[in-house]
Amino acid sequence: MTFLKTVDSKFFHSEIPYKPMGKYVHFLTIRVTESYPLFQTDGELNKARIRAGIQDPKPISRLAMFKRKQSTPERLVGRELLRNYGFMSAEECEYNVKFAMDNPDCIIYGFAIGDSGSEKSKVVVDTAFSITAFDESHETFTLNAPYENGTMASKGEAGSKAGEITSRINQQDHIRPQIFFPSIVTLKDPTEASFLYVFNNILRTRHYGAQTTRTGRVRNELIGVIFADGEIISNLRWTQAIYDQMQANEMIQPPEPLDENNVIKAAEETVQALMAEEFIVHTDFIGSAFQKILSEVKGLTGNEQGIRSILEMADSEAKAYAQKHISKKKTPTKAG
Repeated sequence: MTFLKTVDSKFFHSEIPYKPMGKYVHFLTIRVTESYPLFQTDGELNKARIRAGIQDPKPISRLAMFKRKQSTPERLVGRELLRNYGFMSAEECEYNVKFAMDNPDCIIYGFAIGDSGSEKSKVVVDTAFSITAFDESHETFTLNAPYENGTMASKGEAGSKAGEITSRINQQDHIRPQIFFPSIVTLKDPTEASFLYVFNNILRTRHYGAQTTRTGRVRNELIGVIFADGEIISNLRWTQAIYDQMQANEMIQPPEPLDENNVIKAAEETVQALMAEEFIVHTDFIGSAFQKILSEVKGLTGNEQGIRSILEMADSEAKAYAQKHISKKKTPTKAG
């Protein structure tokens, strides 16, 4: 079954190959915070001190969004859809507990179950960095705990409960709204169904970061896809190029937030300039060229029949792959 009319079938495999075949599709994404998410390790926001731009040599600290902070929420969205449409049950496949090894999530995003088997992820995501500096991109909040009687602990004070003085004060750094993280999600050796499956997961995912919070709202703005015979630029280099262009055009004026239209324009222009320097074969769909693909994908994934057909094809391909390759891994072999 063919789903897309806007993309040449030559970019896709007819089935999931067992060995790398040198086909890549890169999803160009700008992740935009829309609340106060937490991307942290050991209670502190993740950050890195790096060069500001490709041209601008000064070092700055930037917020970092590690790869698992990006791929895990997208993967969980896909798993939720598979359960919703009856292609996977919670009993047969539980994330990081028990993998069924034969559904689209397991085959596309990979798994490892000790001696039982493993599959390398075909989705590659690297650390993403904020365009703006750390100091301009986060706020420190003082947290308190209200009681039902109306008393509340505030900064420098204690709260009372049942006549006892208690302290519920804590401080936590949060990422500000309208902070932009350029991120490239790469899918190796795509079939049309796996392309649409990953594409849909990126579009649908709305929350990233610490899962214990009610914040974490993030919107994914896809600005293009690039089909290539190899990997392309890093998130860091793209971010630095965007910074250079926006800084040269005086579009970075802290503490004012970046204008999203300016970010999108700079992202499109810089990725095209960087791709012109690459030594690989690539076909780019960016800006207006990408809008036709985006509209067609949204048309397919925005109705029950369309999304069910995509999931059914992805599931069929995953089970065929598992039957052919993974079952062999599970069969014990005799020594000698």
